[in-house]
Amino acid sequence: MPTRRVHHLAAATAAVCSLTTALTTVLAVTPAHADGGALLLVHPGESIQQAVDAARPGDTVQVLPGTYRGSVRITTPGLTLRGAGPASVIVRGDGTENACAAAGHGVCVDGTEAAPLLDVTIEALAVTGFAKNGIDASGTTGLTVRATYVHDNGQQGISQEISTRAVILGNRATDNGQSGVFLANYAYREGGAPDTGGTRVEGNELSGNRVGVTVRRLRVLTVQGNEISGNCSGVFVVGDEGVPRAGDLDVRKNRVVANNKFCPANPRLGAIQGAGIVLTGTEDTRVTDNEVHDNAGRTDFSGGIVLFKSVVGIPNTRATVTGNTLSGNGPADLADRDTGTGNTFARNTCAVSEPSGRC
Repeated sequence: MPTRRVHHLAAATAAVCSLTTALTTVLAVTPAHADGGALLLVHPGESIQQAVDAARPGDTVQVLPGTYRGSVRITTPGLTLRGAGPASVIVRGDGTENACAAAGHGVCVDGTEAAPLLDVTIEALAVTGFAKNGIDASGTTGLTVRATYVHDNGQQGISQEISTRAVILGNRATDNGQSGVFLANYAYREGGAPDTGGTRVEGNELSGNRVGVTVRRLRVLTVQGNEISGNCSGVFVVGDEGVPRAGDLDVRKNRVVANNKFCPANPRLGAIQGAGIVLTGTEDTRVTDNEVHDNAGRTDFSGGIVLFKSVVGIPNTRATVTGNTLSGNGPADLADRDTGTGNTFARNTCAVSEPSGRC
């Protein structure tokens, strides 16, 4: 049985100060719960889900180093699920433990569109080997996913839909079948692009995935300061004919290098290779101050920063591409393969543009 210790987080921190350096760092930047939530310790061989089910709003479930089999489903607001860094590993169980396992995911944070789940934090865990998503969130507001290592999952590393005000910070997402980080209005149905209220994807390391960061049919968010390399595409911002249109968002100060893995076409999208930052069917998207180097391939999306029509033929409108430093991208550093209006290119440092004159 997990051990329940009811006291203020300051005392709880002292109880776990001998854990790994990664955990110590996380604790140092984690504020104390205003309500003095309890700490529930989970040791190897114990059930994380049992501790999560026993937790109340404001509590912290602390997962000690070890390998834990079985998916975890969170439905309690204000809960923190914290590991000891990559040494706290969640892997597949028998698939029958809860609805999260039945869906093929590792850790699920489940609210609803009508009643979003508030202020859940997941940090300093490794999640690996799941058929679908490593961390899957739906119907949340104020979710924080920080300092996790999500790798070798069948679909997304970290996935979130119908959610607002998320912070996806300082994670490592590698070798997942689809995106390292995937943000969408709805994962499996159509609809306009909602305002996320300022969701941030920041300071993550994303490599070996199909796409480093995918933003699909969303508005008002920031993808900033990420290290993105070795994927088929670095950043993919996807819009379409839905209303409100996707856009009014920022892709800035990322380092997007050598995303030259080849990914074949699927029923929704053509083949991808050598694609740095791609916009399709968006409006008012700002791509600024990024370093984009050595992304090269022979697909429709290949190049450093690429504007392309959406899968249903909708062009980008009023995109602003400014202050970026680009080199070695092929067939072009800047590629405007679109028919949209009001797209502007200014103060970019590059060698080759398509059409010429964009550098």
